[in-house]
Amino acid sequence: MITGKITRICGPIVYAEGLEGAGLYDVVDVGSKRLIGEIIRQNKGSATIQVYEDDTGMKVGESVVSNERPLSLRLGPGLVGTIYDGIQRPLKSMFETSGAFLHPGDRTESLDVKKQWEFKAADSIKEGCRIENGLILGTVQETQSVLHKIIVPPYIRGTTLKTFKGSGSYTVDDVIGTTDLGEELKLSQYWPLRNPRPFAKKLEVSQPLVTGQRVIDVFFPLSKGGTAAIPGGFGTGKTMTQHAIAKWCDADIIVYIGCGERGNEMTDVLTEFPALIDPRTGRSLMERTILIANTSNMPVAAREVSLYSGITLAEYYRDMGLHVAVMADSTSRWAEALRELSGRMEEMPAEEGFPAYLPTRLAEFYERAGRVNTLSGQEGSVSVIGAVSPPGGDFSEPVTQHTKRFIRCFWALDRELANSRHYPAIGWIDSYSEYAEEVRQWWDNFDPRWAEVRLSALELLKKEQRLQAIVKLIGPDSLPDTERLVLVVSEMIKNGFLQQNAFDKIDVYSVPEKQIQILLLIMQFYERGLALIKNGATLSKVLALSVREDIVRLKLTVPNDNLELIKETENKLDEQMGALERMYERH
Repeated sequence: MITGKITRICGPIVYAEGLEGAGLYDVVDVGSKRLIGEIIRQNKGSATIQVYEDDTGMKVGESVVSNERPLSLRLGPGLVGTIYDGIQRPLKSMFETSGAFLHPGDRTESLDVKKQWEFKAADSIKEGCRIENGLILGTVQETQSVLHKIIVPPYIRGTTLKTFKGSGSYTVDDVIGTTDLGEELKLSQYWPLRNPRPFAKKLEVSQPLVTGQRVIDVFFPLSKGGTAAIPGGFGTGKTMTQHAIAKWCDADIIVYIGCGERGNEMTDVLTEFPALIDPRTGRSLMERTILIANTSNMPVAAREVSLYSGITLAEYYRDMGLHVAVMADSTSRWAEALRELSGRMEEMPAEEGFPAYLPTRLAEFYERAGRVNTLSGQEGSVSVIGAVSPPGGDFSEPVTQHTKRFIRCFWALDRELANSRHYPAIGWIDSYSEYAEEVRQWWDNFDPRWAEVRLSALELLKKEQRLQAIVKLIGPDSLPDTERLVLVVSEMIKNGFLQQNAFDKIDVYSVPEKQIQILLLIMQFYERGLALIKNGATLSKVLALSVREDIVRLKLTVPNDNLELIKETENKLDEQMGALERMYERH
């Protein structure tokens, strides 16, 4: 046992001597209350310790004891549906023992050690068989939505299964087998949260993470295994957009990290998610969700580590061959925690007071996303969606700018759209996605015109923005009919395609087929209307067609399971446009 003494206290940063034999990032018990801490710097016999709990009342001279292991998470059945803080303390269990406020030094098991799980061994696993890292020993039905695979931990060195109990009821502490080197295999395992879990091979991204949000899926798609950022000022809808993605996306597991957010926002998550119904299974969304609640009034050091906790949980389920989506809300609060801790350690600040290693830490987080072949030969992915809260909505501030270096999908929230109740308020001018080419083949299965119509619609919206500058100066009546048609169709795209009603049962979620068919109809209206105007028709004649309003209302009137109704509107468009075309046909 390595023991030292506290020599200096500076908020959550504690300095101690006598820990020369301890390793960097070792977990330590700090003070008489045995608070959880981590050694983040060793310098000539003096250790710098980051304390993850409230250290009010701690005194110089109190002892520090090293656990001689890195800060690790316990991984196993029982994670799904649980609410943790940043250092994997289950908040519900802590509430039952400590009450509404966490007391410094309180401890409880991160997994239920008394619950019996029904373990079903894999047919090929027997005593004496060869094993390797990532091998699936069997399965546990964790929830009705999640089949939990028990895998050989990556740190096991043994190559043969010496003993194996087989199928049965076990707790997470029970030993179900041993290796030829005497290593114990259990339903649970530990993993250092700052270390990425290993995999066999990183794969190219090719399949989109379908969210049901049209502006995302069609205009700015995110692939499974990709990275995205949602920057926006206060009140522009970052959290609500992440909530919608968490509910409707086709990921197998959702890891939601509330990092430094206000308590009322996390309360909304804790009350809404259990009540939400998973559209795929018809059961509670919490049966495939893990929540990490680390609000702004919790210790700042635990906020810093919460992102690593969330991404480690995601990698664990990825290794089972599942697709995991991580919602980090928000990385700006996490960066502010880094800034505060850096200031406490008297480090030289960089731009806006953030530490010089901010880009490195952001890269370490986002680069743990990806689509991979696991050690067991399955395919899994971790998709990361990080919210960014730039002060005053200024996208030129350091966190937003550095984040853009490490993500490939940028959903910029627009203040004007948010104020006009346009949801999602993702602006089509500043946003972009570099995954469009990778997911093109997947979209071609629905309609090979996806890439063409996507670019045409985006170009139309950009042209509309330029025309709006002219309209503000001289008014719309001075524009020719062809350009006024651009303004009208752009409004159709905004109101009939991009804007979604989160409270409408039909419009809250759109299947990919419905998304592309609606946009195709809008663009068909534009192209045929443009041809009519060039042949001598007036804009008023084109706008008088009743089908225009029908197209805008398709999002509200056509359920996802009855897309044949869109064909009726298409026939109506052909009929009304055809009548006008015959009227102005040139001979």
